[in-house]
Amino acid sequence: MTETDVDIDIETLRDRALKSLTTARDRTTLLTSCVEGPDLTAQHSPLMSPLVWDLAHIGNQEELWLLRNVGGREAMRPEIDSLYDAFEHPRSERPSLPLLPPAEARQYAAEVRGRALDLLDSAAFSGSRLTEAGFAFGMIAQHEQQHDETMLITHQLRKGPQALTAPDPAPAPPFTGPPEVLVPGGPFTMGTSTEPWALDNERPAHRREVAPYWIDTTPVTNAQYLAFIEDGGYEQERWWTPEGWAHIRQHSITSPHFWHREGGQWLRRRFGVTEVVPPEEPVLHVSWYEADAYARWAGRRLPTEAEWEKAARHHPRENRSRRYPWGDADPAPHHANLGQRHLRPAPAGSYPEGESPLGVRQLIGDVWEWTSSDFLPYPGFTAFPYKEYSEVFFGPEYKVLRGGSFAVDQVACRGTFRNWDYPIRRQIFSGFRTARSAEAA
Repeated sequence: MTETDVDIDIETLRDRALKSLTTARDRTTLLTSCVEGPDLTAQHSPLMSPLVWDLAHIGNQEELWLLRNVGGREAMRPEIDSLYDAFEHPRSERPSLPLLPPAEARQYAAEVRGRALDLLDSAAFSGSRLTEAGFAFGMIAQHEQQHDETMLITHQLRKGPQALTAPDPAPAPPFTGPPEVLVPGGPFTMGTSTEPWALDNERPAHRREVAPYWIDTTPVTNAQYLAFIEDGGYEQERWWTPEGWAHIRQHSITSPHFWHREGGQWLRRRFGVTEVVPPEEPVLHVSWYEADAYARWAGRRLPTEAEWEKAARHHPRENRSRRYPWGDADPAPHHANLGQRHLRPAPAGSYPEGESPLGVRQLIGDVWEWTSSDFLPYPGFTAFPYKEYSEVFFGPEYKVLRGGSFAVDQVACRGTFRNWDYPIRRQIFSGFRTARSAEAA
């Protein structure tokens, strides 16, 4: 019932930090250079910041944590700190702020990065919790990748012609395996105390008891979700929580975000391109309310966060929790659809080399998966390095998502990684799989 020990030497961690920071910056550059100035400074949705705000915010957070906190340097531009404080200015206010223009934002972020890489060359990966095992560098790489995912969401919300391209995932034969997998009951180790760059809400490792349950082998597909729509799922109150029913009626929601019906078929808009909804892909851009309603309609339920993690990490024969479903090795392209390598989920049943010991597939990558759980701290939780990362969000207002999506980089995706959002959110790259208690068989 133990978790995997992660024992990595300092130079390997330093190399990993360099690669992670470089990969993140290359992606940031792509996301902010594929559109012109007006598209960088405009707010494409009240849910999102202007792309130029994200760009300078990335640089500002890197300066704050690496140059000032780790390196002890003087502030480069203290007058802009408040402009890029996510808690001081909600997204609705950001377009009206005196933000750095695109060229100046790029220059600022580049200058911060140059100094940060100089610091990385000589930084001691010890001496404080912030510097231990290069945590601060890993935290900043994760922060940038999280904003890269946010900027990719902005690109999806943006009106206008296609600006991003990427190859599609490899075609996969129709999945013919079992539709669900039995996960034995009993204890397992949830969370981590050993992963060097794990964030505070993933910690500490602790024992969790789970009753036996069945879980979908793959995420719910567009074809499966379409059956819910065609059976009148959005028109029958009995499948919805009271809050969910009120929300979809108030906003006239009748299908996943970006879907519409035309000429007798369902179409979707994906990064500026309109296409037929692919039946074999995991359903995308659904809220928690929609996922929960589908599960009820199917006679099932959403898995709890603990059930999701046990399916993803627990190895019953070895009696331990692994870093990923496939083992302890870092993700590779044959394991999962991560890192914006593609701009869509892979067909359900893809990545057999990434499946869990029990045969559950696509637990990492493709789509974030809603769980039934509220976002709450683990026993023994300690906020670090600041309470605004996790602690201020704990409570029943937010639901947990697990597993990452095609838009998530591997540095910000682990078997223990926790995401959270309001149950109404649909612009995120969210899908789900369902579960049922074994006793209900």
